[in-house]
Amino acid sequence: MKPYAVIGAGPMGLCTVRNLKKYGIPCVGFEIHRDVGGLWDIDSPTSNLYESAHLISSKKMTEFAEFPMAESVAQFPHHRELREYFRDYAREFGLYEHYEFNTEVVHCERDGENWRVTTRCKGGEQTRLFGGLLIANGTLHHPNVPELPGQFSGELLHSSDYRHPQIFDGKRVLLVGCGNSGADIAVDAVHRAASVDISLRRGYYFLPKFIGGKPIDALGSSIRLPRFIQQRLSTALSRFVLGRPGRYGLPEPDYKMFESHPVINSLILHHIGHGDIRPRTDIAAIAGNTATFEGGGRGNYDMILLATGYKLHYPFIDSEHLNRKGFAPRLYLNVFHPKYDNLFVMGMVEAAGLGWEGRNRQAELVALYIHQLAAGAESARQLQALKRKRAGTRADGGMNYLPLERMAYYVHKETYLKAMRGHIRGLQRDLASRDTARLPDSNMETA
Repeated sequence: MKPYAVIGAGPMGLCTVRNLKKYGIPCVGFEIHRDVGGLWDIDSPTSNLYESAHLISSKKMTEFAEFPMAESVAQFPHHRELREYFRDYAREFGLYEHYEFNTEVVHCERDGENWRVTTRCKGGEQTRLFGGLLIANGTLHHPNVPELPGQFSGELLHSSDYRHPQIFDGKRVLLVGCGNSGADIAVDAVHRAASVDISLRRGYYFLPKFIGGKPIDALGSSIRLPRFIQQRLSTALSRFVLGRPGRYGLPEPDYKMFESHPVINSLILHHIGHGDIRPRTDIAAIAGNTATFEGGGRGNYDMILLATGYKLHYPFIDSEHLNRKGFAPRLYLNVFHPKYDNLFVMGMVEAAGLGWEGRNRQAELVALYIHQLAAGAESARQLQALKRKRAGTRADGGMNYLPLERMAYYVHKETYLKAMRGHIRGLQRDLASRDTARLPDSNMETA
């Protein structure tokens, strides 16, 4: 079997190499940075982390099951703790030996049934032939920069440019957008800026990180509830603990809980309630340093920071190879290409509570599929037929996700995991049957 190429050494790339290795599939990983960690290594050229960044889900709900984080690690670890975690993970499972570091993937193209991959290292390019391609370069690298309604005379940044709160010193700051990064940055800015306003075009749900001293995502994690009950309970909890967004002068969400990712940050509401952060509506016009807002109101600013998210970005491969339509590639279970049996987009999946273990299960499914398809297993052929038929169908569990670019690859956790578990069981059953058939008859006398 020709080696498979894996792009990226973040969490998804690492568990992909781990599972390929586990099932005896040769592979070479490529990482643009000098070490593993991807997004979680703030020194990487592809990382958009800021110095105060922490995990927004708790460690127990996020970690790899076979490699738990140490008890000494905080419930919501700082990014430097996570960088060390991934380095330890790579050392534990011997993943470093499979990677070429300081190596950028420049182009991937089809060559018959194989993939021709061109890489660049220290200015020199090299092209090699691989039996398959697994893309795990992450989903949060390419900034989504909307066009502003006018010309701003001050400093204009995207959240991907933000590293340290010193940039806010003495400035009148307007943040645009209130996802988790936007909320974190607004809280950072409070302590350094002359003033902080935040512009929202829609409503958000807010949840605290802790309830009764326990991480909120761990509450009830062992109990599987129907989707609509989870939504109602979480909404009721949010309103009881934090109150309605409207009480803080924020717009009320016109959708149900989890139909867009909630903001896991109660500190922003604390600062809004204390007048440290002033809510604003959507920007209607900008002229010079002045922003005018929908429904009235104006403000003068030295800096506008856009916390407007990211776009999926695969610059090294033609979009036609990814079956991309609209915001995202149309794939079965967000990973399997309908036509190519040796092209996989790894980690292009988001769901509340999925964690790195959910992505590890995705990597195991892909490795099993590659292994069993090569062995001619019936379960692999069935999955092959299914992915061609159902590419683009969404494992949303009936969730009516908002039609936003960043929600284009969201799934419902239990629906997604159930589908993966079913395929994994089938592939493993065939694998076990084949291995059993190869064993000598225990009743046969040996010479």
